[in-house]
Amino acid sequence: MESPNFTPVRLCFAAAHVVLRDSYASVGHSLQKPGPAAEIAQHIDWDTTMGIRRHLDARGFGIAEAMDTAQRFFLGWESARELIFRCGALELSNGFCAGAGTDHLPPIQRTSNLIDGVVYQITLIQRCGGIPVILPMPWLSQNKVPEKTYVEVYRTILKQVKGPLFLHWLGPMFLPSLEGYFPGNSFLDILALDREKVRGCKLSLLDDALELRVRRELLPHDQIVLTGDDFHFGRLMLGGDPQGPAPERPPVVRYNTRIGKHRVAVGDFSHALLGILDGISKPAQQALQALARNDAAEFLRLMTPCEALGQHIFGAPTQHYKAGLAHLAWKNGWQGNSMLVNREDLARDAAHYAKCEELARACGAL
Repeated sequence: MESPNFTPVRLCFAAAHVVLRDSYASVGHSLQKPGPAAEIAQHIDWDTTMGIRRHLDARGFGIAEAMDTAQRFFLGWESARELIFRCGALELSNGFCAGAGTDHLPPIQRTSNLIDGVVYQITLIQRCGGIPVILPMPWLSQNKVPEKTYVEVYRTILKQVKGPLFLHWLGPMFLPSLEGYFPGNSFLDILALDREKVRGCKLSLLDDALELRVRRELLPHDQIVLTGDDFHFGRLMLGGDPQGPAPERPPVVRYNTRIGKHRVAVGDFSHALLGILDGISKPAQQALQALARNDAAEFLRLMTPCEALGQHIFGAPTQHYKAGLAHLAWKNGWQGNSMLVNREDLARDAAHYAKCEELARACGAL
């Protein structure tokens, strides 16, 4: 995010959702009976989906492509790859990052499959001009592999690829199969393997205290945290202790950190890769402009009601948060319906959507 004559104060990527054509209403897919990925792909509204990305870019946000917000685990690799190709072709002013996983492979049999799969997707994302975000590999947690195996898998991946890239830690509230992911000290050990390649991490654990500890651990090494905490993002992005008294804006330690084409400010604060930015781009843009003017009070005034909206949209069961984002995009006139893949929009009730609209109006997002 930039204001005139000011270095960007935070690196922000908005995780964007996918829009479906009206024809999807009659297909019959549901969360109870998910549809095949190839059939889902026939109903993606590619033009409107890319229009959402252009809208977010125009607000000053980079795009986080083919992440959980895009329903990656339902869409499958063919559609995820198409999203990455198309997003790269937009040549967005604020760039993009994208999730690198193993969903193009048949069922995983051994760790070498994981390594080869992630390396392949990292390479493809970089060829499209994006920054890879290494997605969690549920096979590791499902098979309860030891801490040292996690480190060795990531070490072998990093040896085969170029940077910059980010490491993603997604909590089980988003994907239950990730319970127990990154056991012991494996997460910080992996971040320390090659700090020139691994420029930081994206944390989606909804644990602001843990994020604070990780952020301060990485600060001396010029690595950053991209907050994925859609409950507490305002205070985390402002910086300092999110549980303490409202702080002044913490000082920038360095401006000269480079992550791809981005010049990134480094200090005791989080940057952002957030699904909620998909729904609050207007007030979030205004808040970041206030932060660029060193007006911490105005930043918090604008972000606090945005957090209230995030806490509602991402309320339990958290994995259904995309429903609120698609609903707001529909209400704002950016798409013609509010449907999600496998009709996940039906997992939320009318009262939930009414509250979404109330909170969105309160924060200026509707």
